[in-house]
Amino acid sequence: MLAAERHRRIAAELSRLGFVTTDDLTTLLGVSHETVRRDLALLEQRGELARVHGGATSRQAPVGEEAPFTERSGTQAAQKEAIGRAAAALIKPGQTVIIDVGTTALEVARALPADHTGVIATPSLLVAAEASTRPGVEVLVSGGRLRAGDLACSNAQAVGFFADLRADVAFIGSGGISDFGLTDYHLDEVATRRAILANTTSSCVLGDSSKFGRTAAHRVCGLDGFDTLITDRAADTELGAALMQAGVNLVVA
Repeated sequence: MLAAERHRRIAAELSRLGFVTTDDLTTLLGVSHETVRRDLALLEQRGELARVHGGATSRQAPVGEEAPFTERSGTQAAQKEAIGRAAAALIKPGQTVIIDVGTTALEVARALPADHTGVIATPSLLVAAEASTRPGVEVLVSGGRLRAGDLACSNAQAVGFFADLRADVAFIGSGGISDFGLTDYHLDEVATRRAILANTTSSCVLGDSSKFGRTAAHRVCGLDGFDTLITDRAADTELGAALMQAGVNLVVA
């Protein structure tokens, strides 16, 4: 394949997804990692993309900005559904479980069996509405200031709610997962996640592979701040090694 055609296909993938990994491009283009890295370096010099750890992101969709909920709902949909099913499979009847905000967190609630029993606590009205359709589930909502789109609750009320709740397991959303750690876009919700992580027996981060190497504006914790990462594919060598060094258990849906 000629270089011009590779560049066209890379641009098309970035336009469609906003982020692509080096591994995905080697498969798509049928070339080596070295060739992909040279292509990305050249395209970055032209101002057509920005390279990040493990891949590249579109100049039109900066890493520091989160896409609207409706747009994110249609991105990586199959991967998010698989992650949701893998997460729900870890939940045992009778447990107190926290499900965070976000499109992937919503898939965890959707994957709960109709006859599931237990407590679901959440800062997300979307998750609460989905969990409430299970007759055996008691739903607890944190309250707080509501953010449109995700219908996510935050502020001191939400932080205090989770600081006083001891859960068996929590499923945490992610804006980015990189060597810098777990990051997110909304400062108030970072404080909520920190309270959840500090008071939960077992913590699982939900993150499809488009989050790998991405760094959002606000750091939630280092890679050693959670127990498990549930994703749709293994991380690349560098991030995978960092996760292993931090003692993170990887669950690939």
